[in-house]
Amino acid sequence: MPELPEVESVRRGLDSHLVGRTFGEVTVLHPRASRDTPNLAERLAGRRIEGTGRRGKFLWLVLDDAEALVIHLRMSGQVRITETTVPISPHTRIVAQLDGTVAQFVDQRTFGSWSLSDIDEQGIPVSLSHIAPDLLDAGLDHRGVAKRLKMRRGELKPALLDQGLVSGIGNIYADEMLWRACLHPRQQPRRVSIARLTELLHRGEEVMREALAQGGTSFDSLYVHVNGESGYFDRSLHAYGQGGGEPCDRCGELMVKTKVGGRGTTFCPRCQRRY
Repeated sequence: MPELPEVESVRRGLDSHLVGRTFGEVTVLHPRASRDTPNLAERLAGRRIEGTGRRGKFLWLVLDDAEALVIHLRMSGQVRITETTVPISPHTRIVAQLDGTVAQFVDQRTFGSWSLSDIDEQGIPVSLSHIAPDLLDAGLDHRGVAKRLKMRRGELKPALLDQGLVSGIGNIYADEMLWRACLHPRQQPRRVSIARLTELLHRGEEVMREALAQGGTSFDSLYVHVNGESGYFDRSLHAYGQGGGEPCDRCGELMVKTKVGGRGTTFCPRCQRRY
């Protein structure tokens, strides 16, 4: 599933290709793609794109009249910029013409969607008001988030995946930030100091920025940029996907793969001790 760096890479691509353009004909090829806005095609026609935004794993196009087109990629959604209205994939769900270019929404699993939402006074779509700021938010209070994290019951990794605490973290980057901070994914947050939890969040921001610089992480064709190219941060991963007997890049101990909170999880049993 695309996480913060991947979604931000898509947002930047849409920003460079679509801002200033006006929607022409929009064709919805699968009703699930516009399930929250059934009359999406009619409501988009003639609307100008004024900008783009993102929070966590959600991105949006800022439209005229203080409204946003919210795009949720979910498991397999892609927005591809093309020169043709002919669907580029059997999984193309929406085709939108915009002043000489075309945006196609491709979604193999049909979990993603396009929907319209009003924008609040902070510039965030109202439909995303429940989503917390993310690790790349300039105003994020890392220590404040760490204090709330410390109050969580249960295990550390599932808490990091809660989009109401801090958004944009998924399975890949949770494993990476825990590895960098030398914290066990099953550790109880209440037993970790606020200083270490703050450091964990900073390590998360660090890995997100590094991934973004490399276009995100692509393990298969389900995540690509708007031009169809893949990100290559998978070459720099130290934890996620390394549970097949690979040694830890820091200490040489064999990495362990298990499940935490129902999610596949890889960690180093020596560097990331549970206490």
